[in-house]
Amino acid sequence: MLFFPAIDLKDGKCVRLLRGEMDKATVFNNDPGNQAAQFVHEGCEWIHVVDLNGAFEGRPVNADAVDAILDEVRVPIELGGGIRDMETIRFWLDKGVRRVILGTVALRDPDLVKRACEKFPGRIAVGVDAKDGLVAVEGWAEVSDITAIELAKKFEDAGVAAIIFTDIARDGLMKGPNIESTLELARAISTPVIASGGVSSMDDLRALKAKGGDILEGVISGRAVYDGHIEVREAVDLLKSKRK
Repeated sequence: MLFFPAIDLKDGKCVRLLRGEMDKATVFNNDPGNQAAQFVHEGCEWIHVVDLNGAFEGRPVNADAVDAILDEVRVPIELGGGIRDMETIRFWLDKGVRRVILGTVALRDPDLVKRACEKFPGRIAVGVDAKDGLVAVEGWAEVSDITAIELAKKFEDAGVAAIIFTDIARDGLMKGPNIESTLELARAISTPVIASGGVSSMDDLRALKAKGGDILEGVISGRAVYDGHIEVREAVDLLKSKRK
């Protein structure tokens, strides 16, 4: 399993939100490039990045901050937030992002996801953000009537590199991940699943590894890393080890 430290970008700064609410942001670092370099120094092999402003506005907003990250590190970056057309997908991939994460558009326009997978094999992930099992879109501002599993199954044969599943009711609350829902999704599809939302301690990582180490591709954590509850190097080593 891989450990993905998260960099959420708002107004060019590294922040964390509480349940996805933009007016409840805590700034952790004013320099995204510096933050990425710290993560790499601590041993991370991937970095998960979200353009929060972009998620709400439906277009790239924090391009300068993403550029700073790409300039600073050489580990692969996955990026989500406001990526809703082929032009924007190409824009980010051309900049050097390893894979883009399609969220809202995966629900609104699943054919775009499939076309993107054909055009950019291995470089398209789908973000499935759920509240009470139902998919949330538009920066989590709207909840749909389709379940996370139903949406993920739409892309079973599309060539999606990974499904990133977030239980938004737990995101930023430091109350632990929704392991049951995450594993239910992972068992229902063949696409690799990355767990996100509420991962707040090494014990959470141990629980995810023990229960889902054989089917989960990785785990994303943000606030717990910034707060010091999870050490990146320790998390990377734990998830990479063969023991559970």
